[in-house]
Amino acid sequence: QVQLVESGGGLVQPGGSLRLSCAASGNIFSTYIMGWYRQAPGKTRELVASITRGGSTNYADSVKGRFTISREKAKNTVNLQMNSLKPEDTAVYYCSAGASSPPNNWGQGTQVTVSA
Repeated sequence: QVQLVESGGGLVQPGGSLRLSCAASGNIFSTYIMGWYRQAPGKTRELVASITRGGSTNYADSVKGRFTISREKAKNTVNLQMNSLKPEDTAVYYCSAGASSPPNNWGQGTQVTVSA
């Protein structure tokens, strides 16, 4: 079992930036892949970005060039730097972790709202 604690999120204007962080504890063997998913009202949960312990990354097309995922292996944390935010990025963002994909461990979620 892995516990995931998220921080960051909030309200930002279009074009602004936010940084999400997630700290993992527990069974680190289940954190080979860590990442972020998001779910907007009325929509299904979707992958935003993921990163393996070796540093391989994967991004949704909608965030490529704007979001950057990084990982601090020593601290077992994963960060998501979000730049040039758009209203359509508004969603609840969930940290995820797993030994493979799809993940089987989830954080509690943090709200990101992009609005003028």
